[in-house]
Amino acid sequence: MTKNELKFYSSLLQKKFRTEEKKFLVEGIKLIREAILSDFKCERIFFTSSFYEKYSDEIKYFEKLKIPFEQIHKKELEKLSDVKSPQEIIAVIHYKEKQQSNFNSKFIVALENINDPGNFGTIIRNCDWFGIDNIIASDDCAEIFSPKVIRASAGSVFHLNIFEEKEFCISLENYKSMGYKLYCSDLDGKNISEIKSNSKIIIALSNEANGPTNELLKLSDEIITIPKKGRAESLNVANASAVILYEMTK
Repeated sequence: MTKNELKFYSSLLQKKFRTEEKKFLVEGIKLIREAILSDFKCERIFFTSSFYEKYSDEIKYFEKLKIPFEQIHKKELEKLSDVKSPQEIIAVIHYKEKQQSNFNSKFIVALENINDPGNFGTIIRNCDWFGIDNIIASDDCAEIFSPKVIRASAGSVFHLNIFEEKEFCISLENYKSMGYKLYCSDLDGKNISEIKSNSKIIIALSNEANGPTNELLKLSDEIITIPKKGRAESLNVANASAVILYEMTK
């Protein structure tokens, strides 16, 4: 790897350059496998000598798929990672071509201001677990392809349709005009277990510290909540999403 290449690829650790270049980094063999098995394009893979010694079969697989790869020094790989102890292999992945969020499915999850990458990634993983393929995210959510979101999603980010919408509520309004019913999660609402809907639905989840915006609340057909039994002030939004998605998909 040349110095210029190292400088370029390490710049992808920053959101600004990921957005400009429409590329991002994926670290760890499990996540890279998930990316390769999806419809994302893999530009290049870098790994250390110790990775090659342990996973030579993986290298043969990359070769079979005609994915360019290169063995680099551990110090170089460390400059491509955002963690102190890198996993010895990193891939460069291309953004998918921008599409419109014109879903035609029974169930959509809408995320408003989920700005914590761990929560955002975990919700993506939960959606994947419950068979929900489509997510609309407001533009103040965490960045979809940041390393932390990718890790928290455990690779599910590569298998779902996730769209960032600048006009978040306008987008939801458009879906409502197509027959979708919008359920918004909040602390004060109808017991989630009492909701029975066979129609096309959107579940809206918001930042747990601030709650849903007034605009989202006004737009919603129903406010739903998970009944509280103890003294905790609130549920983490990622944990709450698992309960809500279970109830709404069973």
